[in-house]
This record gives sequence, structure tokens and C-alpha cells, in this order.
Amino acid sequence: MLTKKQLDLLDFINKRMQRDGVPPSFDEMKEALDLRSKSGIHRLITALEERGFIRRLAHRARAIEIVNLPESLGGKPSGFAPQVIDGDRPDRRPGNAQPVSSIEALELPLLGRIAAGEPIQSIADNPPNIAVPGAMLSSNARHYALEVKGDSMIEAGINDGDVVIIRETSSAEAGDIVVAQVEGYEATLKRFRRKGEMIVLEAANAAYEPRVLPVGAVKVQGKLVGLIRTY
Repeated sequence: MLTKKQLDLLDFINKRMQRDGVPPSFDEMKEALDLRSKSGIHRLITALEERGFIRRLAHRARAIEIVNLPESLGGKPSGFAPQVIDGDRPDRRPGNAQPVSSIEALELPLLGRIAAGEPIQSIADNPPNIAVPGAMLSSNARHYALEVKGDSMIEAGINDGDVVIIRETSSAEAGDIVVAQVEGYEATLKRFRRKGEMIVLEAANAAYEPRVLPVGAVKVQGKLVGLIRTY
């Protein structure tokens, strides 16, 4: 049995993972549940883990995996769920697997590096191309790729050296991770929020303070839609 707060938190994490592909930050959890401190979130997270609904992944910041959901929330976990694929079993139906060669991949320009920390220039003069799975892309929008430099978005699962796929857009909703052009020439990768007449560019790393800037100083250039990591 779960308490109402535990169920509310599990529901919030599940919905955010369905929307963004990554769990929310502890600050976002605290705000969503209207709690006064993060210690309450830590207790709820621990309770959900002990009851087998979530799993915290070691050596990764803010990495939470949903492993089970109660029937009231649909009974099925969202986000990435690894599966074991058996070999040539007698009852295996042909045609279920898609050959690798048939998976559509498109080439996008890698426009340079973008800071996940302090802003740096992001656009290269002669960008190379990078192959991207077509499933990441929207057919009615332009996309481009950027290499991440820095650690300010690690709690959103974005690490130094990752390649992020960006859908070109000039608009953003609260909570979106965007490429934001700052004061006309620098660009940074941050979570977008509004605070009255100001724009808040929020890191996903407690070591970085949010940047609060006038609306006219920030121009949204794109929204994060995918990530590619090489090991």
C-alpha cells in the first residue's frame, strides 16, 4: 500500500518520464507535491524504492528507473525498460525483428559545441554531419546536432561529450530543455522557465545557480528532442 504522497510522487515521476524521457529534479518534485524541503522527497523516494516501485541507479546523478506501477496508475512502467531477447526458440514468430540495415537514419549537421555550464559559442563554420535515427525527428521541422561541453545538465541525464538533437523552434514551455541564445551571440543548454517579466535558465546540477535574465536578452533557438551517447 502507498500513502497519498507516495502515490502522488510516483505519478508525477512517471508522467515526467513519459514527457521528457528523464525523471524530474528534486526541486521539481518538491514543488509539485508542495513540500517545504527536499528531505521529504528523499523519504518518499526511499519508501518507493523499498516497496519495489522505483530503483535508483548507482553512480549517476538523479537517475531513477520506474520498475513497477500500481494498478491505479496503469500498472505499466514508463521510460526505458530493458528486455531480454531469446534466440531461435521454436515458438518464435518470424518478422518481428527489424533488420539493422532497414532502420532509417538521417544525417544532421553537427553545428559545434554548446555549453552545459557557462555559455560558449556553439556554431561551427563548416559543420560535419552525424547520423541520427529518424524516429527522433519530426517531419515538419528542421533539426540540428550539438556536442555538449560541461556538466550543468547531468541531473537531466545529459553528460559532457553527449550529442544532443535539437528541433529548431523559437518558442518554449516551462520545463523544456532548450538552446538559449544569450545576449545575441552566446548559446547555452538549459531548462527554460519564466518568472514574471524575466527568463530563468535553470541548470540540472545543484552546483550551478539559475541565470535570471530579461526577456530581451534570451532567444530560444531550439528544443531538445534526443540524445546520442558514445561509450
